Amino acid sequence: MALSFEHLHRNLFYLICLLSLLALSLLHPVAANPVAKSYIAYMGRSTKEQGDIEDAKLSHLTLLSSVIPSGESERLFLKHVYHHSFKGFSAMLTEEEASILSESDEILSIFPDTELDLHTTRSWDFLESSSGMARIQRLYPNGSNDVIVGVIDSGIWPESPSFDDDGFSEIPSRWKGTCMEGSDFKKSDCNRKLIGARYYDLTESSSNDTVGSPRDETGHGTHVTSIAVGNLVPNANDQGLARGLAKGGFTSSRFAVYKVCNSVSCSASASLKAIDDAIQDGVDIISISLGMSIQNSTFLDDPIALGSLHAVQAGILVIAAAGNSGPNPKTVVNTAPWIMTIAASSIDRTFGSNIVLGNNKVIQGFGVNFNSTKAFPLVFGGDAAVNSSFFKAASNCAPESLDRKKVEGKIVLCMDDEEYRNLTRIKKENTAWFAFAEGLILVDQAIQRSFPFSGNAAYTQVDNTGAAQILEYINSTKNATATILRSVDILKFEPAPVVADMSSRGPGKLTEGILKPDLAAPGVGILAAWPPTNDDGDFTMGKPTGFAMATGTSQACPHVSGAAAYMKSVRPKWTPSMIRSALMTTATITNNAGNRIANGTDAFASPHEMGAGQMNPNGALHPGLVYETNTTDYLNFLCHFGYEAKLLRSMFDDKFSCPTNSSEDLISDINFPSISIGKLQGARTITRTVTNVGHRNSTYNVKIDSPDDLVVRVSPEKLVFSPEHRKASFEVSFDGKGATTKGYKFGSVNWSDGKHWVRLVFAVNVI
Repeated sequence: MALSFEHLHRNLFYLICLLSLLALSLLHPVAANPVAKSYIAYMGRSTKEQGDIEDAKLSHLTLLSSVIPSGESERLFLKHVYHHSFKGFSAMLTEEEASILSESDEILSIFPDTELDLHTTRSWDFLESSSGMARIQRLYPNGSNDVIVGVIDSGIWPESPSFDDDGFSEIPSRWKGTCMEGSDFKKSDCNRKLIGARYYDLTESSSNDTVGSPRDETGHGTHVTSIAVGNLVPNANDQGLARGLAKGGFTSSRFAVYKVCNSVSCSASASLKAIDDAIQDGVDIISISLGMSIQNSTFLDDPIALGSLHAVQAGILVIAAAGNSGPNPKTVVNTAPWIMTIAASSIDRTFGSNIVLGNNKVIQGFGVNFNSTKAFPLVFGGDAAVNSSFFKAASNCAPESLDRKKVEGKIVLCMDDEEYRNLTRIKKENTAWFAFAEGLILVDQAIQRSFPFSGNAAYTQVDNTGAAQILEYINSTKNATATILRSVDILKFEPAPVVADMSSRGPGKLTEGILKPDLAAPGVGILAAWPPTNDDGDFTMGKPTGFAMATGTSQACPHVSGAAAYMKSVRPKWTPSMIRSALMTTATITNNAGNRIANGTDAFASPHEMGAGQMNPNGALHPGLVYETNTTDYLNFLCHFGYEAKLLRSMFDDKFSCPTNSSEDLISDINFPSISIGKLQGARTITRTVTNVGHRNSTYNVKIDSPDDLVVRVSPEKLVFSPEHRKASFEVSFDGKGATTKGYKFGSVNWSDGKHWVRLVFAVNVI
C-alpha cells in the first residue's frame, strides 16, 4: 500500500529524533551502574495545541535521552504517557537522573512511582433502615441510569450477575471509553452496564505490548464495584453466612473499570494514567479504594491527589478510602481537600461463634468460622509460654512466645492486656497457627471494633466476662476442652454503627487546616461479589461466581460512591462540591440504640475518626444548604500550603495569582463543609458561605454545639434567603483562652429552617 506524504514526513521525523536520542545520550554520562527505578514526571495541564500522543512520546523520549546513557538504551522507554487532562510520563530513572530532569523547565514535579495499598448486603439495608433511603428511591424512581462510575482498582470479573445489563438502554453517546481485550477478557465481556475496561502494564519492561487483562486477579476490584453499583442478586451468601439480597448503592448506574493492581501490588504511575483516561472517557464519579500506606508525600507528589485535582476541575467527584492504619492518630491518607475521604464503620450484623466448654457451659463468642470444630484440649496462652519469663507475652500470644509442644493440637486463649493493645489480631493469629494450634479464642472487649474473620480456621472473640469464665474453667480441671461452633448470623446488633478500629484517623499529617476523614460508611463484614474459586482457593474460569465478605475502608469508599451516583442521577446539575457538602452536612452522629456513635473503646467517635458522621443518603438529597468550593479555592489552598503561583499557573490557569500574604493558617478559611483549626492561640474567626438549594424563601437559625471550655459565637445568627439572594455568609469565632485543657475540641454549627438540619462540624486544637 502506498504511503502518503504525511506518513513519509512523520517517519523521517521519527528517524531524525531517534538519531538525536543517540547523540544526546553521549553528552550526559552518569555514575556507573546506579540503581534505576520507576519515576513519575508531571508537566502540567494539557492544551488543545499540544499535538497528538505520538508527538508527545517523541518529546518525552528526547528529554529522557538527555540523562540516560547510551550504554543503557534498554531504559529508553516510557511506561505511561499522560496526555488528556495533564501532561507527563513515567520512566525508569536513577535518583541522579531524576534530579537532573527536575531542573528542566518542562518538568513541574518528579517523584518515585511507589506501590499503593488496597484499603480492603446487609450494609445497604442498614443504611436504608436508618436513613429511609428506600423511601426516597421510591419517590425518585426515574433517576437517570446514564451516570457513570469509574472504579480504579484490580479489575473486574464480568460474569458476575451483579454486572448483568438486563434492562439497560444503549450506552450514552458521550462515552468515549473502550473495552480492552486480553487473553482472558473479550470485548463481549463488556455490556451496557460494564461499558468500559482498561488495564495497564504493571511491569517494568520496555516491551511495546501491554501485558495483562482487565480481569480481576485479587477479587478486590470486583468486590468494591459491586458494593457501589452491583445489581440486585437474590440469595447471595458467603458459604451460608450473610444470606440475603445483594445490591449496590445505585443499581442503575453504569461503570467502567481501570485495572492498576495485580496480585502483587498497585502501581502509582498506572493509577495516575487511569485517572487521566477516566477524565477523557467521560466518567461522572471516580471511586478509588487505594492509596499511600503512609501520607509522606506532599499533595503534588501524590499521584492520586495530583490526578484527582484535574478530575475535579473537569467536574468529576473523586471518592477515596481513608486507609486501614487505625486507630492511631495522623494515619489518614488521601487527605487533599478536593478528594472525599471515607472512614469505615460497622453495620448491625455480626456473626456469633459460640464456645462450648468441657463442662457444657456455653460462652458467647463472635467470629466467622465456616466449620464447627470437634472438642480439642484448651490451654491458656500464659500456661504455654516458652519459659516463665514469657508468661505475659504468651498470655497475649505475642510472636515467638508460645511453646509448640504445649500448643499443638489445642485451642489457645489469648488475652488483650493494655501493654499489648497495639499487637494486631493478625499477629496473634499467626503466633497461634505457627505453634500448630487447632483454634484460637481472642479476648477483645470492643467486639465491634474489628471484623473477626478466620474463614475455615477455628476462631472466635470473647469479651472480658467471657474470658474470665473460660479461665475459671481452665483452672478448675486438668483436662480442659472446648468446641468452637460454626458461625451464625446475628442481625439488628446494637450498637451500630461503630467506627472500625482499623479505620485510619485524622488529623492529616500534611495539614491540620482541613478536617479528614470527611465521612464514615459501612466497611466491616461487607458481603459483595467475588470471583469463583476452586477447592484450593484459586480463581477458576467457567464456574458460577459467588460472594464473599471483606472489611476495610476499601469497602466503605464504594458505599459513598454508590450514594453519590444516585444523587447525581437525581440532581444532575449539582457540582462535585455540592454533592460532597450535602453528604457531609446531613450525616448522622447517632447509632441504632439512640446514642452517639462510638469508637472501639466505647468513647464517642470524634470527627477525626468519622468525619462529619455516618453517611445518610436520604437526607443528602435534601440538604437545604450547601458549601461550594471550586478549582480557585483549591489553588488558593495550595498557595497557603506553600506552592508558588508560577507552578500553579502551569498546572491550571495562566491568569491565576495567589492571595496576598498566603499562609498555612489561612487554609482553615477555605469554604469547606467542615472547619479545622490546627493551632488556636487565643481567638480566631472563620468565614463560611452557603448556597440555598431548598425552598427559595427560607430563614435559617443557628444552634451551636460546643464544649463548655471553648467559646463559639456565630454572626449573624439568622440567614434569610430569597429568589434574589441564594447565597449568604457568616462568621464563626472561636475563643480558647478559657480552656481548662489543651488539645482538640470538637463540636458543630447547625443551621435549621424547621425542616432541614445543616450540620457544620469543627475540630479546633487549643494550644
